[in-house]
Amino acid sequence: MVVVRQRSVLAGLRVREVMRRRVIRLPGQATLSQCINQLVKNKISALLVVDEEDNPLGVVSKTDLIGAFYAGLALDTGVDAILAGEPLFCFPDDSLESAIDLMHGKGIHRLYVIGADDRRILGKLAYPDIVALLYRYCRTCPNSTVHGRRSATAGADEQRLRVDEVMTAGVLSCPLQTSLAEVVEQLTAHRFGAIVLADGSGAARGVISKSDLVLAYKHGVGLDQPAAAVMQTPVLSCDRDDLLTTALQQMLLKDVQRLYVHHGQPTRLVGVLSLSDSVRFRSGSCRACISGRLIAGE
Repeated sequence: MVVVRQRSVLAGLRVREVMRRRVIRLPGQATLSQCINQLVKNKISALLVVDEEDNPLGVVSKTDLIGAFYAGLALDTGVDAILAGEPLFCFPDDSLESAIDLMHGKGIHRLYVIGADDRRILGKLAYPDIVALLYRYCRTCPNSTVHGRRSATAGADEQRLRVDEVMTAGVLSCPLQTSLAEVVEQLTAHRFGAIVLADGSGAARGVISKSDLVLAYKHGVGLDQPAAAVMQTPVLSCDRDDLLTTALQQMLLKDVQRLYVHHGQPTRLVGVLSLSDSVRFRSGSCRACISGRLIAGE
């Protein structure tokens, strides 16, 4: 009997080939205000908090800061007041696929890479880095549409993935007049990174993300203020029939974690495409990234 097993383009890769070696650290005595400054400056979603000897104490993420915002903590509060558990680690020689499985299983967006001997922090693995790797594969693939060329490969059009094959269907939304406190509650309940603000007809008019909430916290905006006061416009979106390559390129160039997906009118959203969706699918832009292996069996 012949068994066909699916093997992704990521098979055989190690964490060290993808990880980012620069890790932004924060001393344990830092304040929430300093933490926000570093997150904004470096355009990251979490910081590693360390002691005087560079030993990890924990991680402070945008989610933690939003919790502090909701709890009414002063910005000069120490980060130790909101530190969660210890960060999750992997090793440089771990397989990339096992690291992705760990991230997905734990519902986190990053792993810190440590040395097997001295346990020093060597780097960080996050979804944007993995998607960037997939995108680089797409640029050199004969089926690629990145440069606007048509492939001579037979059946290339059928191989190319569309956004609707990878996206998450459905969109979390709320009215424009919703308060920031209600937005925090909705994001927390659904464990989402952003929420769409819609008008009375249901058309999308803006979006508010965790980054927007963190900045509102920093600037002293009250939780009773309407979300529309800090929302971002326009809503970055793509069509559900767009090529996945095009959507990935847009996210990487604009340095965003997600694109909303419309069908027909841009204000009528039907889903969301995130970097983590693409990583979990284990493909860059087409099915050529998934190769079949024929294995003899009984």
